[in-house]
Amino acid sequence: MKKIFLLLIAFTPLLTEAQLFDGEDYEYNSEIIWGINKNTNGGLIGGLMVRYSRSRGDDFYETYGLELSNVKHPSESRYVGVQGQSFIYGKTNYLYAIRLQYGREKLLFKKATQQGVQINAGASAGPTFGLVNPYYILAPDGNYEKFDPTRRPSPESVAGPGKLFQGLGETNLVPGINLKASTSFEFGTYRSNVAGVEVGIMVEAYTKKIILVPTQENKSRFTSVFFTLFWGTRK
Repeated sequence: MKKIFLLLIAFTPLLTEAQLFDGEDYEYNSEIIWGINKNTNGGLIGGLMVRYSRSRGDDFYETYGLELSNVKHPSESRYVGVQGQSFIYGKTNYLYAIRLQYGREKLLFKKATQQGVQINAGASAGPTFGLVNPYYILAPDGNYEKFDPTRRPSPESVAGPGKLFQGLGETNLVPGINLKASTSFEFGTYRSNVAGVEVGIMVEAYTKKIILVPTQENKSRFTSVFFTLFWGTRK
């Protein structure tokens, strides 16, 4: 997560332009944003998000969010098969999380109409729908099979990864819940445009243990630190 902290340091000079509430008329009734996510349980791109907010007065906003994320096991390591394609040795399942979120957001600092930074603090919670799909590999004999570490004792025994979207028809649904707390820094040239970063922590728990890498410790609860780049509009 060093990159996240370096980005926050880079944005620090901009925060000097942020204005504490001073009576300036800078209000909006609704906002919609979308963005891409990086988190400690994901890959290069951890997921996608969209969120709608509407004013509830006194600088409070009601939020409705949707997130799509690929949750990975911390022990996952990539290897290159004999065909030159990378695969994850030891992985037996994917976990895709679909998160619905309802929350509240408080406007802490406001920016001038066409400059500065807006800082919000928010919290949300909601149900998670975990989609567990089997992970396939290409065996040396040319057949595709579910990865079984007891049958493939070494990375050299795997020719390559399975086909794209292979195993989607064998999806199992595991319900859960998610809780999130975050702080966002919004930058925009004009008041109707939104662009910024959001950092925070998320805790997610499922009704049963999710087996991602059977040879390692698996769990039903996941905690992550996340960083989101977002864009949007408000009115």
